[in-house]
Amino acid sequence: MKTDAVPILNPFEMGQLHFEEDLAWQSLFAPTHHYFHINRLEDYKDMMRFPLPPHRKVVYDFVFLTQGESVRSKGLDSFSFSANTFFFLPAYQITSHKSMSADARGFYCHFDLDLLTKNIHHKEILQDFSFLQFIGNPLVSVDETTRETILFLLQRLEKEYQKPEKPDFRLAQLYLLALMTEIKPFVVADKRVKINAASQITERYKSALEQFIYQKQKITDFAEILAVTPNHLNKCVKATTGKSAHELLDDMLLLEAKVLLKQTTLPIADVALRIGKSELSDFGRFFKQKTGFTPSEYRKMD
Repeated sequence: MKTDAVPILNPFEMGQLHFEEDLAWQSLFAPTHHYFHINRLEDYKDMMRFPLPPHRKVVYDFVFLTQGESVRSKGLDSFSFSANTFFFLPAYQITSHKSMSADARGFYCHFDLDLLTKNIHHKEILQDFSFLQFIGNPLVSVDETTRETILFLLQRLEKEYQKPEKPDFRLAQLYLLALMTEIKPFVVADKRVKINAASQITERYKSALEQFIYQKQKITDFAEILAVTPNHLNKCVKATTGKSAHELLDDMLLLEAKVLLKQTTLPIADVALRIGKSELSDFGRFFKQKTGFTPSEYRKMD
């Protein structure tokens, strides 16, 4: 894993993060694991370490629960979900996985965007399926009738993945597109946010934070990106979330700092610089005020 950038994990590095160190987990997965993978949660969840710390992935993924509950984050937001519900995560989106109940059953799948969009313009796919977007609601719940169709498609994907020979990626693409088309009618806007001008600006601000957090660390910079005044941005964010624009910026800086402390070997002084804290003492005060721990203490925590 590179240590000079935000930790972005490929599927092999994801396995190192998810599974116990002494488990020969590589032997559990097909050679195409880096490009396309699917498994049943009940087959692997007892081998996994929870909570999983914040990280990013180079692949898109989803979890579909048929039973049980789970808590997972997307960016700054945490989501609880249960049976008959999908949780989708786009590539390069920061995430953590807090918990999965002992009785959880269902499927986990990840795939390279190329698999989904081969011979199709990727922007059209992302526009069609909002749950694959950075600012889309990651949760999609289906009814019992659609659940049966979903399970059939997931089982077909599983069968294709488990072939002794290389999977037919054309079939995998068709099954994935069929699955997403089936659930599209069940997509709803995030119920926590009213769809109005203020919430739209707030969601665009969150997305900009995730994309430019290392290049921009001033509210004025983000206001310029969004083509609004800093005062208007702050009013929109406050009306939508109850927090100021600066508080959300601090939340994202803290999240990035946690990722760098846990997922890289960067010196703490370099972590501080990455999030715009040129003085190590300033970073230490900022981090302890937000978490109750010094950066060094947090890095040593299991």
